[in-house]
Amino acid sequence: MTSGIRPIDILLQRAGVRGHQRVPSDSKEFHEVTKRDALRLLENDVDRLLQTTEPARRPALQAEMNRFAELFGRFLQEEGPSLDWNKIQKLPENAVMNYSNLKSPKNEQIRNMLDKLVVIKLNGGLGTSMGCHGPKSVIPVRSDLTFLDLTVQQIEHLNKTYDANVPLVLMNSFNTDEDTEKIVRKYKGFRVQIHTFNQSCFPRISREHFLPVAKDFDVEKDMEAWYPPGHGDFYDTFRNSGLLKRFIEEGREYCFLSNIDNLGATVDLNILNKLVGEERASTPVDFVMEVTDKTRADVKGGTLIQFENKLRLLEIAQVPKEHVDDFKSVKTFKFFNTNNIWANLAAIDRVLRERTLNMEIIVNNKTLENGTRVIQLETAVGAAMKCFDGSVGINVPRSRFLPVKKSSDLLLVMSNLYTLKNGSLVMSPQRMFPTTPLVKLGENHFSKVKEFLGRFANIPDIIELDHLTVSGDVTFGRGVSLRGTVIIIANHGDRIDIPAGAILENKIVSGNMRILDH
Repeated sequence: MTSGIRPIDILLQRAGVRGHQRVPSDSKEFHEVTKRDALRLLENDVDRLLQTTEPARRPALQAEMNRFAELFGRFLQEEGPSLDWNKIQKLPENAVMNYSNLKSPKNEQIRNMLDKLVVIKLNGGLGTSMGCHGPKSVIPVRSDLTFLDLTVQQIEHLNKTYDANVPLVLMNSFNTDEDTEKIVRKYKGFRVQIHTFNQSCFPRISREHFLPVAKDFDVEKDMEAWYPPGHGDFYDTFRNSGLLKRFIEEGREYCFLSNIDNLGATVDLNILNKLVGEERASTPVDFVMEVTDKTRADVKGGTLIQFENKLRLLEIAQVPKEHVDDFKSVKTFKFFNTNNIWANLAAIDRVLRERTLNMEIIVNNKTLENGTRVIQLETAVGAAMKCFDGSVGINVPRSRFLPVKKSSDLLLVMSNLYTLKNGSLVMSPQRMFPTTPLVKLGENHFSKVKEFLGRFANIPDIIELDHLTVSGDVTFGRGVSLRGTVIIIANHGDRIDIPAGAILENKIVSGNMRILDH
């Protein structure tokens, strides 16, 4: 199982109380009975929740709750790590293609290729971790443009340049749906068809009694009681939205799916050429996962392994404790998953119809504001890789992985390290090497976007920066240049003001330094 919780231990007592004392407590039958008991109790509670909503909504919600109960049932069955570490096989030679070996398509073929593509962005996250309200996709990241603005610009540029019609699909969650629908209206005049659909909304489960903490189906009244179950939920909800069928009927063949906050995840014509163009493989490729070289900063990211003769994603949550250090090794596992995925639409339809979609469960432990300890069961979209035929990895340049998860990432994408071209960020040719600087900004003073922006008169020149660590109450004047390794630490109660025009190269600054206005 993917966490330290053993539901069976919690359930033994409860099941015994319900009249199963005659079954020896260490027997297999007893464990099976308690699992069945737990599932039945959960299903009863879910039925009770369904009765609190209006009858017209119940059929759709019932289907969603059936998927939730199925996930919970699988969770009860799983014991121990989901794979045997000793059975991990060496990656076959052809399992991961090198991006540099891919060929560019001829210009006259590009429109036809693009007409076979759908772009999907995972848009379920909120900006709360960065101190912002509403969907994360509406945080301004460059020239007052948001993640969503940049995505729309990229696709409009493709459609205009090649006279194509690539649609954009946003997978929202109940957290982001209403706000996103309002924002999408501003793109009406753009040459981009935008579709949205909502992923599932599942009830959080109490760790104490393994029942939903929600009292009724009024999600907005108690949003803490509900959660979107990870991006692995994409497959079912995409089909249920009707969009999968529609795109297949339009003759589209592949979707390109990525996180909305990964600014490197743009449509790549060389990869598309390999899937639907002249370079199309003789044996169909149903699933492509973009991976990139792992660095010490990426040791927790999922990686590709060969297991039971299938290529699959291995997440840190699935790794037995005694092998976590092996998993983090840059030598043993050279790649990590960018979550940029290309999947064949007909193949998605097939695995759903044949019910062969099976993704490992990620158990996410949370504590609600009122102190209630809960678990939420999630799945990852890349974990479906093993369910498809002809799955491959492509080792892409690091530039295709540019996520903005915190303010240190925001510093990079707002800086002169990048220029903006048709909605895409392009690294400055003045940068001598392709890797981005390692930036660590103190949580207490820089974690919220508004506070972060207030500490910079403008973003410093970081073209020649290798490493930046800032801790404490630090501000930066206009026109500051940071080069090499720079460490700035203001002691508790002290403040450091870096003066306008300062050039810091391989410097450590600590203590207290105030610039006073005269």
